[in-house]
Amino acid sequence: MNFDAVLFDLDGTLLDTLEDLADATNRTLVAHGYKPHAVDDYRRMVGWGIVRLVEAALPVTELRPDRIRELAGEVSDLIRERPVGSTRAYPGVTELLEELSRRAIPFAVLSNKPEELTRLVVGKLLGTFRFAEVRGSRSGVPPKPDPEGALLVARRIGIAPERFLYAGDSNVDMETANAAGMYAVGVTWGFRSREELAASGARSIIDRPAELTRLL
Repeated sequence: MNFDAVLFDLDGTLLDTLEDLADATNRTLVAHGYKPHAVDDYRRMVGWGIVRLVEAALPVTELRPDRIRELAGEVSDLIRERPVGSTRAYPGVTELLEELSRRAIPFAVLSNKPEELTRLVVGKLLGTFRFAEVRGSRSGVPPKPDPEGALLVARRIGIAPERFLYAGDSNVDMETANAAGMYAVGVTWGFRSREELAASGARSIIDRPAELTRLL
């Protein structure tokens, strides 16, 4: 089957943001007297947005709505202050985007990171590329794995969902892709395992960005 567009997750798919997410969260935790987590522990915490990240990082006894909102706001502020301290594009990502551009295949981003921060990070590290859409978490649109954000991107680009490859590194992304009727492609260079991707509905799993073009 041929595909006409690509929708990418951001964190763990296009960009390695783990250290910056861990740093902002740990700094916030320590400022409030909580213990920090090892960077690698954050691989299981990220993917659902900053509020869920804070929920996962806090002790169970501290999971109060007001506390979660307060700390999530502080984590967002720290990311805004230093959006790309250690963040980098994964090897092969820029070459993949160059190839998609050469073929005139539209590509977009859908993240659970707040939309302002999503646009900020994409602009700083991938700003030379013309994304058809860059979307993050925002009021009125439920976060992934709800498919509404992905379907909104498809409508705005004007391409049917079934004509999209959806590339992501987590169960959240595979569930989103399948719910939206897109072709779910799991990437193994991100934050989660091949086993998780397969179990959550990946229709193809790739180990290098260049392999995505073979699926087109």
